[in-house]
Amino acid sequence: MRFTDILRVGAIGLRVRRARVVLSALGIAIGIATMVAVVGLSQSSKADLMGRLDRLGTNLLTAEAGKDATGQEVRLPKAAVAMVERIGPVQHATETADVDARVRRSDVVPEERTAGVTTQAARPDLLMALNARMAKGSWLTGTTATLPVTVLGSVAAERLGVTSPGEKIMMNDEYVVVVGILEPVELVPNLDRVALVGFPAAEKYFGFDGHPSTIFERSPDAAVEDVREVLARTVNPGAEGSVKVSRPSDALAAKAATDEGLTNLMLGLGAVALLVGGVGVANTMVISVLERRAEIGLRRALGATRNAIRLQFLAESLLLSALGGAAGAVLGVAATYGFALTRHWTPVVPVWSLTAAFGATQLIGVAAGLYPAVRASRLHPTTSLNAP
Repeated sequence: MRFTDILRVGAIGLRVRRARVVLSALGIAIGIATMVAVVGLSQSSKADLMGRLDRLGTNLLTAEAGKDATGQEVRLPKAAVAMVERIGPVQHATETADVDARVRRSDVVPEERTAGVTTQAARPDLLMALNARMAKGSWLTGTTATLPVTVLGSVAAERLGVTSPGEKIMMNDEYVVVVGILEPVELVPNLDRVALVGFPAAEKYFGFDGHPSTIFERSPDAAVEDVREVLARTVNPGAEGSVKVSRPSDALAAKAATDEGLTNLMLGLGAVALLVGGVGVANTMVISVLERRAEIGLRRALGATRNAIRLQFLAESLLLSALGGAAGAVLGVAATYGFALTRHWTPVVPVWSLTAAFGATQLIGVAAGLYPAVRASRLHPTTSLNAP
């Protein structure tokens, strides 16, 4: 038999049992759709994450004040930023500091109800150092940093019920004007829950002593590890063990690794669904052989060889699997594009995932159809023709 004849004969069995074919192919489709969608969403998420890392930069290091050997909080030197800037490869350094100022929405709110918002002092160059953006209003300038004004993190603004610049909040007993609201700061998410004031304003209105809490510095990518080695002892000479140095972009990289582990888990679930679909195809093919014994006997009596019968039922199984695989691939791609667009990601569906999906369906088709095909070829023509 020619290849086209084998396909035509195999397709006849599918056309006459359409409902059964749809239900059998559905199991394959679900498995393939799951696997394609999982790979596509994983790659789309990873591409978005890598894009954010490229935009934010991976060359930011932070040095935070920790505790000494006795458990006491360490105070970083006031000249810490100036000392860090003297490190050769450092391109930019800035700082923030904790300020003892309770934040309330208004004076009618009890002092102990701070809504989980803390106060920090910041330099005007902090926004540029973190590649952060303003959602509304403006950032601190050399002039506003001396005034009783604040810039709120995204979460802080939400908790305080501040929706636009110009509104006032309370810091201790001082009314402070909100001049801006930050977008979420991805590299330093703790700033989302902070009210930021200028260093001069913090010293003038809230008794701030001028000691920084966190130093931020950027250097060329190639020099990051070298700077990391000397940053702690530069920030606090003689007590470098009390300084915690970290790389904020490492948290995003760790998230990518976590997403990869979840992807592997979901691929395993998709493989299980595909296996179940293969069992359904095998079951359909076995039943098809039992129902079509008279047809098999007639073909054998008219001269069809055992090999021709085997190829007929194997082709039917492969076509059934391919039908489910094609439907699953379409569903998987559609799910990837739909979900990615709702998350404002660039949809990514690797070509290899579709190729692997097609290969998997063919393997399932062979595995599911081989036994029924061999069984059909072994039926004796006389016995088959006498079957009820």
